[in-house]
Amino acid sequence: MRFGVFSVVDHYPGELPRTVAQFYNELLERVELAEELGYESFWVAEHHFHEYGAIPAPPVWMGAAAVRTRRIRLGVAVSVLPFHNPLEVAEQYAMVDILSGGRLEFGVGSGYLKHEFEGFNIKFDEKYARFDEALEIIKLAWSGERFSYEGRFNKISGVKLQIAPLQKPHPPIFIAVLRNDAAKYVGARGYPVMTIPYARATGIEPLAEMVKEYREAYARAGHNDPSKALVVCALHTYVSDKAAEVERYAKPAMERYVRTRLYATSRPFEVLEQIKLIAAGKPERVIEVVRLYQQAGFDLFLSLADYGGMEHKAVMRSMERFAREVMPAFRDNA
Repeated sequence: MRFGVFSVVDHYPGELPRTVAQFYNELLERVELAEELGYESFWVAEHHFHEYGAIPAPPVWMGAAAVRTRRIRLGVAVSVLPFHNPLEVAEQYAMVDILSGGRLEFGVGSGYLKHEFEGFNIKFDEKYARFDEALEIIKLAWSGERFSYEGRFNKISGVKLQIAPLQKPHPPIFIAVLRNDAAKYVGARGYPVMTIPYARATGIEPLAEMVKEYREAYARAGHNDPSKALVVCALHTYVSDKAAEVERYAKPAMERYVRTRLYATSRPFEVLEQIKLIAAGKPERVIEVVRLYQQAGFDLFLSLADYGGMEHKAVMRSMERFAREVMPAFRDNA
C-alpha cells in the first residue's frame, strides 16, 4: 500500500473566517509537511462557481507547490476535461511537470456537478463525448509531434506544442469514477481508477467487488502490465489517541463537509465510522480500516486529511501521526 494526501479544498466563507489566500498558504504548508513526512503524493481538486472547492485552476497552485517541494509527486484529482480547451490543458499541465521535475500525476474526470456545466454553458449530456475527445487530444499533444484532429467538439490542424512533459510517453493518467460500476470501463481502457468511497459506497464489500471487476476488465481487454492496473481511494482520516480530540475536530468537520456536499449520500459521522468509509481515532483503529482497503485490492490510499474547515494545526497534527504511526504498519507490504 502506498500513501498520499488529498484535499478537495472545500471552503466555507459564510461559516469560517479563513480567507482563500490563507487556505492556499495552508495547503502549501501541508504539501511541504507531507514531503517531509514521506507521503508519496499530494493531490488537489478542481471546482468552479461554489465554495464546494476553492481551486478552479489547479495548475496555478501546483506550480507554487512545485517550487516549494523537491520529491513529492503532485496530483490533480481531477482536471474536469469537458470544461476546457484540451490544448490549454496539455500546455498547463506540461508546465507543472516541467516545473516539478517530472512529478505530475494527472487525474481526469468528466464532471458531475450540474451548476458547473451550467456556468460554462455546456450540456450535461455531452460530458462523456467531450471527455473522450479531450483526453485523446491531450495525449497527442503530449507526444511532442505535430498533429491534426477532427472531432465533434474540436478541430485541430497541424499543431505542435512548444513544450512537452518531462515524463515519457506522458505523465501517469488516472480516471475518476463516482459509481462502482463505472470502474470496469476504466479498466477496459487500461487506465488506473480513482474513487472517494464515502460519497456513495455502502461498505467495503461492494468496493472489493468494484476492484475485482476493474481488474478483470483490464485483463480481458488485453492490457498486459498488471502493475499499471492501479486502484486509488481517498478516505477522510483523523488520527488521535484522544476521543475528545476526535469529537472536537474530526466529527464537526466531517458533519460540515457532508452537510455541504452537493452530490454525496448524507450519513451521520457514526454511520460512516461503522461502515468504515472514514478512518478516525487511535492509530490502531485507522490501521485496521486502511488494512481493509488494502485487502479489498486498493494500491494507493490518499488520506483526505483536511475537510470541513478543520483547524490547520489539527490537520497538520493528524497528518504527522498518520505518517509516523499508520504508514509504517504497511511498509512490509509496499
